Amino acid sequence: MKLIEVTERKHHRQFLEMVETIYRNDPWYVRPLDDETEAVFDKQRNSFFQHGEATRWILLNDDGEVIGRVAAFINNRKAYTFQQPTGGMGFFECINDPDAARLLFDCCRDWLAARGMQAMDGPVNFGENDVNWGLLVEGFIHPGFGMNYNPPYYREFFEGYGFKFYFEQVSNHLDLTKPFPDRFWKIAEWAMRKPELIFEHFTFAKADKYIRDMKEVYDDAWKFHENFTPMDEATLRRGLEKAKPFMDPEMIWYAYYEKEPVAFLIQFPDLNQILKHLHGKLHAWNKLKFLWLKYRKTMTRTRIVIMGVKPKFQRFGVESGIFWHLNEKMKKKPHITELELSWVGDFNPKMRALHESVGATFAKRHITYRKIFSDDIEFQRSTIIPVDTKEKALRGEEP
Repeated sequence: MKLIEVTERKHHRQFLEMVETIYRNDPWYVRPLDDETEAVFDKQRNSFFQHGEATRWILLNDDGEVIGRVAAFINNRKAYTFQQPTGGMGFFECINDPDAARLLFDCCRDWLAARGMQAMDGPVNFGENDVNWGLLVEGFIHPGFGMNYNPPYYREFFEGYGFKFYFEQVSNHLDLTKPFPDRFWKIAEWAMRKPELIFEHFTFAKADKYIRDMKEVYDDAWKFHENFTPMDEATLRRGLEKAKPFMDPEMIWYAYYEKEPVAFLIQFPDLNQILKHLHGKLHAWNKLKFLWLKYRKTMTRTRIVIMGVKPKFQRFGVESGIFWHLNEKMKKKPHITELELSWVGDFNPKMRALHESVGATFAKRHITYRKIFSDDIEFQRSTIIPVDTKEKALRGEEP
């Protein structure tokens, strides 16, 4: 077997087409757009290269056939926020051969170690964690847009190599044809009786304002997490531009208390229901097919990508108020019947409780693993976001 760094056009094509070898007969797999995969490794299109680096490889067998691929990356903004400098690996695909998998893992480990890293997380993305993050270990059904999907045997590869369970990510599904629990609406009604609390959905006319508001809420809501880094407005703006052809402004909501942004929710239609018919390509014919499938309301599912509430406004009913307004808009879109709430880590018990309160049911489980390179370093699980973040915020404490 032979590892080759992806540097030539031929290698790029082989890296992309590797998924056909693994998923050719899998009814659930949805191939991401090739251009979106390539964008992750393009210094001109991925802002993470401004504070990091990445590379990727393909693995050939003795007959010159591609039997695996992988990528490794370092995000300097997060690498040094852990107990030890930690990089990442992802875009892993491999035939059912443990020796081949080990070569791919070794390649990432050696590349990262040569750059001062002492551990690697995987499978993760060289970008935000709402896309391509975690190994699917339970719930091998239709993947939501941006969610990792992989064969079940990958878990044996990761754990056999010495990757350890760093944190768990759960996705729940909500049947929109069924009513929300009465108790949930009572909380929403209580919150909406506060005249100083205002809810509004996103509009492109005020996109810059909503991007700033999202960053303000996110940076405050997530600052107590162990490896927090502030949200980047430029990254948000680029993500918004990419999502513009399929997003629905009435699925993105904000809450304001006396004009101060205090919460937001981002929900996207499940683009995978269209991408499944495009096979990774967006040439002229597929662009027409995209528009036709969108017009035919092919996207009957949605996915809540992220939600944030400033700590001092938690247990304030804000989340319920947002869901109430969102639900009113969804009533006008009867073709949408399912909502995926993904993903929520086991380090975030408050958000998991919110999922339960709206009547969502378990659908999928991903695991983000960590591999420590030295036996001298003690492995530590991801820490739980403190349940008293509201109290800390009210006392003015810093993380």
